[in-house]
Amino acid sequence: MTTLTNDTFIRTLLRQPVDRTPVWMMRQAGRYLPEYRHIREQAGSFMALCTNPELACEVTLQPLRRFAFDAAILFSDILTIPDAMGLGLYFTEGEGPKFKHPLQTAADIEKLPQPDPAVELRYVIDTVSLIRKNLQGSVPLIGFSGSPWTLATYMVEGGSSKNFQKVKGLMYGQPQLMHLLLDKLARAVADYLNAQIMAGAQAVMLFDTWGGLLTTEDYSDFSLRYAKQVRALLKTDYQGQRIPCILFTKGGGQWLENMADAGYDALGLDWQTDIRQARHRVGDKVALQGNLDPVALYASPEVIGEKVKSILHHYGTGSGHVFNLGHGILPDINPEHVKAMVDAVHQYSPDYHHPLA
Repeated sequence: MTTLTNDTFIRTLLRQPVDRTPVWMMRQAGRYLPEYRHIREQAGSFMALCTNPELACEVTLQPLRRFAFDAAILFSDILTIPDAMGLGLYFTEGEGPKFKHPLQTAADIEKLPQPDPAVELRYVIDTVSLIRKNLQGSVPLIGFSGSPWTLATYMVEGGSSKNFQKVKGLMYGQPQLMHLLLDKLARAVADYLNAQIMAGAQAVMLFDTWGGLLTTEDYSDFSLRYAKQVRALLKTDYQGQRIPCILFTKGGGQWLENMADAGYDALGLDWQTDIRQARHRVGDKVALQGNLDPVALYASPEVIGEKVKSILHHYGTGSGHVFNLGHGILPDINPEHVKAMVDAVHQYSPDYHHPLA
């Protein structure tokens, strides 16, 4: 087992003492970097990039060469599981992900196979292994998946949606069928994340992108319930190491207390949630990750520094805060502004921590 040179991120997720606040960024490997765009062009398509372990490893490592991030995150897509189930994922320029075979009938859902990560998702597992090898213990590697509810929204809608009427129609009209789909997905997600852990992921994150679309009751029944099921199935003690787990529900700030009881080590916060109130509401149950507005990175480096200081101040002293954006970085952000954010976290956060002996 490789000893981490920088374990600040892992220790923070486990709410252990650290001497500064760790920082990484959702979508940190992506289109805002010219070197990423070069590799993406070389690959020929987004899916070709995702399914090539060598290229996916390369783009995972690119931001770490530019910025002093405290973690790497696997470069992949949240919709790999539905693709492995035979729905035929593809991407249309300017329109996002789509499926050739969306779920339209009860029979479609009933016949969904449980993918074997070692077979249908082998390219992801190989990518994880390759990244972990290339990191050489410098920083931890984060694995991830879409949440069962979020995966289901795309699978039923056939892509993204404005009002999600198909998936909500299924949820309201045939709730048992919806539960069947979500149960299948929860087991597939847990298998997938466990395979990533065995391949070298040192933390895992569940992205519940569309949980915030739901009512409080429906969020509990159709999203959080299955996030809990995933968590219960995760093998988070691996080769003597504790693997921390992060749950991020975009638009879920009103449910933090319930989310904190779901068994995860940390909760991601979007930028609409006040981090000071969030810390007060969850207490010592979980660490918190976030939550700079991604649009703030269009501002000047001076303004970015002030925004960073504000979030650090609002979280307050002590461990348990991973600095991040409140959602993924936007594709036309100036990389120098990312550096300003990272540098500001490193400059100002030690004031909120006791020096380690």
